[in-house]
Amino acid sequence: MKKLFPFLLTATLLVTSCDLITFKKQRTQEDKPIATVYNKHLYKKDVAKLLPKNLSKQDSTVVVKGLINTWAKQQLFLIKAEENISEINSLEIEKLVNDYKSSLYINNYKEKLIKQKLDTIVSDEEVADFYNENKDNFKLSEELLQFDYVHFDKDHLEEKDIIKRFKSVKEEDREELEKYLLSFKSYRLQDSTWVTVNYLQRKIPPFAKESKENLLKISKFIQKEDSLGVYLVAVKNILQKNETAPLSEVTNRIKQIILHKRKLELIREIEKTLINDAIQNKNFKEY
Repeated sequence: MKKLFPFLLTATLLVTSCDLITFKKQRTQEDKPIATVYNKHLYKKDVAKLLPKNLSKQDSTVVVKGLINTWAKQQLFLIKAEENISEINSLEIEKLVNDYKSSLYINNYKEKLIKQKLDTIVSDEEVADFYNENKDNFKLSEELLQFDYVHFDKDHLEEKDIIKRFKSVKEEDREELEKYLLSFKSYRLQDSTWVTVNYLQRKIPPFAKESKENLLKISKFIQKEDSLGVYLVAVKNILQKNETAPLSEVTNRIKQIILHKRKLELIREIEKTLINDAIQNKNFKEY
């Protein structure tokens, strides 16, 4: 056992030494710059952060050369600029840098406070009140419409019954249509969402080349066919350009407006509190 211990110790030292040599070699390769401009160096690790993933070796070489060239030009311009800039311009730039740094700190701090304190829940009642008080600000920039439609195969066994019930204004007939839903290729029934004419044209291929004037008419029944099947359409309601937008269409925008107003009010409160606290603690004095 006594003879074995020196052998183990020697082997351990050899392995450790080999590891240290390999580690030092790797570190030396990593610390070696891949480009130098005057006394400024660019390292492999700096470029690696900018490389897109899954590049081939050939593409990677091209991209690295481009990055090195861009870095070199930037450093050379910076050196020349520092050599030729006047003391006055240097002071102006330093002031701009300090102002920008200050604004970054302040804005970052404000955003953190806003995240902590801002109430982001906007009730339906608040949205409705804002909408009613500001209707003139919510004019439509294009026409909107509400429509129903169904799309089914040409050889559908119940085509006549589907058409009959789709044309009907009776609630029970419309409800009966639901038994065919699984056999429809697509459909839109009893949907109160407002959409643009372009949406209707994209949704229903036969209407792609139909004029806007023809589509902007309330119609209980329009039938179109193509190689994909039969389309039944009913334009239920229309809102013209410059009419007041429906509440459903502007709800999200109103919520954003309300939240923005809250944010501004919160910032004013925070600023007021900061000033008052500074005065109270004698950290702010006016002469």
